[in-house]
Amino acid sequence: MNGRAKARAPHDCAYARIGRSRIHGVGVLAIREIPPRTRVFRGEDERVVWVSRASVRRLPRPLRQLYLDFGMVWGDRIGVPLTFNRLSVGWYLNHSDHPNVQADDDGRFVTLRRIRKGEELTADYTTFADEPLPFRPRRSRRRSPSRRRAEVIRS
Repeated sequence: MNGRAKARAPHDCAYARIGRSRIHGVGVLAIREIPPRTRVFRGEDERVVWVSRASVRRLPRPLRQLYLDFGMVWGDRIGVPLTFNRLSVGWYLNHSDHPNVQADDDGRFVTLRRIRKGEELTADYTTFADEPLPFRPRRSRRRSPSRRRAEVIRS
């Protein structure tokens, strides 16, 4: 070898993509099997900025809705990406009371268990918001493991 590190391909750490959700609208779907304790959005280096809720309330409704749809509410502030034009895949995670990913101490999402190809990645929104959810979580019906497998294979 010539001493240079091998360049990484853009897909090396890609585990998921935005797709049609069975939970709500669009979501994040695994494009390959993801092992437990994997940081799923490696390479994402998005900074979060904190904006006062008071200033968000004064915005026109379509702009205010961006903060409500994607922001992390904490006290009198809302955490959002530096610009909404750079929303990465992780901002599209849907809520679940039984999530398969969680944010670590640095705010990076890590898998809680093995995730199968085609399965939707979900997070518990209550772990990064300090107030009740602005929606009523849909109660998921528990399915038998064989039925869940069949749904994943059909995806």
